[in-house]
Amino acid sequence: MATMKEIARQTGVSVSTVSLVLNNRDEGRVKPHIAQQVRQTAERLGYAPNPLARSLRTSRTKILGFISEEIATTPFAGGIILGAQDAASTLGYMMITVNTDGVSNEDDEIAALQRYGVDGFLYAKMSNRLAQIPQSITDYPVVLVDATSEGHRFPSIQPDEFRIGYDATKRLIEAGCTKIAYIGCDDDMPAQIGRLQGYRQALENAGLRFDERRTVAIGGNGPALSAVSKLFDNEGPDGFFCFNDARAWYVYECAARRGLTIGQDISVVGVDNHRVFAETLHPRLTTVELPHYEMGYWAVCRLVSEIEDRPPSSFIMPATTAQMPALDAPAPASIHCTLINKESVARQA
Repeated sequence: MATMKEIARQTGVSVSTVSLVLNNRDEGRVKPHIAQQVRQTAERLGYAPNPLARSLRTSRTKILGFISEEIATTPFAGGIILGAQDAASTLGYMMITVNTDGVSNEDDEIAALQRYGVDGFLYAKMSNRLAQIPQSITDYPVVLVDATSEGHRFPSIQPDEFRIGYDATKRLIEAGCTKIAYIGCDDDMPAQIGRLQGYRQALENAGLRFDERRTVAIGGNGPALSAVSKLFDNEGPDGFFCFNDARAWYVYECAARRGLTIGQDISVVGVDNHRVFAETLHPRLTTVELPHYEMGYWAVCRLVSEIEDRPPSSFIMPATTAQMPALDAPAPASIHCTLINKESVARQA
């Protein structure tokens, strides 16, 4: 197995220089062309760091803890975890993921992660909301995923909720819709507040009047279907922006009962690009795709930058569907989500 000493000998530099480069502490200390030579030599020789030796030397384990209450119950957990795992692997870290079901269980899981000696924590919610950070992890580097903390005490990453509402509504306006309804959420979470604000701003910018009678805040099941049905009959919207793809189903149901054709008589835009709804609804639903992979990837990079005190500019971010913000963006950092055009929005005549 290749050693730092062998890499140093073949590169013609000191072992300390090799150590700085391979531990990503070379910026401002080692000339870039020398650092590149060291990395190329290490790769050619198949160098692999010894995690145990490094943890004894640096007091770091290169292990991250990922905590969420809802990992097992949401279809979007996989995207966040995959992004986080890819970033952790790229940066030479392992990640332990735990699912909690309440405060007492959360305390137990955090204690277990602390016994493993994790270097920092990712604390995730599976829909953008205000999170209360457990006191037991506040002395560690912490990054929030799809959540924010009171007073933005911790770095966090979330979708740009305002732009979601703005872009979805603008798409309906571009299709010629003038009576656009908003099918919202009955929980005043940041996602609901931001998307409603974006909807109103897009109407205002287009010279269209905001009418509160064209907005409903719904939960689910029968009462939700009834509220959307009344909206159809009382206001006659020609376009619908829905808080998520699940709520778009109520619009499709009400349109079918009235003999209206989605994508011709009325237009609909959802949020999530939820696989089940994307494959079930006909015509296919135009929707805003939430950046789950990107949030997971960004959060790990930001966490590692805190753990290692590395400058954000030293991280190379991959090309993704939605462009990730700068790692040193103030909290909450936001990602401009991508609108996926399908057949549920009418073509302008």
